[in-house]
Amino acid sequence: MPELPEVEVVRRGLERWVVGRTIASVSVAHPRAIRQHVAGVEDFAGLLVGRRVEAARRRGKYLWLPLGPCDGGAPEYALLAHLGMSGQLLVQPPGTPDEKHLRVRFTFADDGLELRFVDQRTFGRLAVEPLDLAAAPGPDGVPKVIAHIARDPLEAGFDDEEFYAAVRRRRTGIKRALLDQSLISGVGNIYADEALWRAGLHYARPTETLTRTEVTRLLAAVRAVMGEALAAGGTSFDSLYVNVNGESGYFDQSLNVYGRENEPCARCGTPIRRDPFMNRSSYTCPRCQPRPRRARW
Repeated sequence: MPELPEVEVVRRGLERWVVGRTIASVSVAHPRAIRQHVAGVEDFAGLLVGRRVEAARRRGKYLWLPLGPCDGGAPEYALLAHLGMSGQLLVQPPGTPDEKHLRVRFTFADDGLELRFVDQRTFGRLAVEPLDLAAAPGPDGVPKVIAHIARDPLEAGFDDEEFYAAVRRRRTGIKRALLDQSLISGVGNIYADEALWRAGLHYARPTETLTRTEVTRLLAAVRAVMGEALAAGGTSFDSLYVNVNGESGYFDQSLNVYGRENEPCARCGTPIRRDPFMNRSSYTCPRCQPRPRRARW
């Protein structure tokens, strides 16, 4: 599933190619793509047509486009997107053949590039949601339905001290805490493993035993690995994750532990270990990340 860096790469593409344009038409080829918009296809399209895309925002793994009203003024609604496991937001010239798994098409009043939502596995979703103007980031707020999600570590308003206090109260393993969207958003399985390796912490380390110095080191590692992934265009293990121009990222070539079972650790040479974790896997270096005697899952 795309994590924060992959979603941020898509957001930047939307900011470049879609912001400032007015939606002219919306066609839904598969209603499952807008299943979260319970009022249905006609209401979905009716709330979008004639509205100007004012910005491209992200919190964690969610994207949204604040939409200005037809007669001008502050945004009232946003087009909210979650890419799921295989969702793609692509910009395409009009007349380009439809993608096999095209779900929703947006055209614009300037007759320029279309925006298409393509999703092979149909786990992704779109909806038009009212904005909570008090929830930040920025003057256009956050869609109310995701206002409860924690800020992500790349947001200016992320509070390191608040995160440290919350983690110490949680009584769980540190990796499980990193995946908890009510504590910190946007961190998924790949970047959790990479950050924990950089910070020298085992995924089952009890959160209540972490020191402030260790949490500071971990957050620095999270930000560093995500920053490097952003510079590489994200991590692509197959053709399902791409940016808005259909290009894959290549950060998978720089991963130190994730997916590298039995390969030598880049720091000490010890073979990387893989353990089952929450129906997924965790990758660690047994020497650099010693397993705690009292492990929490």
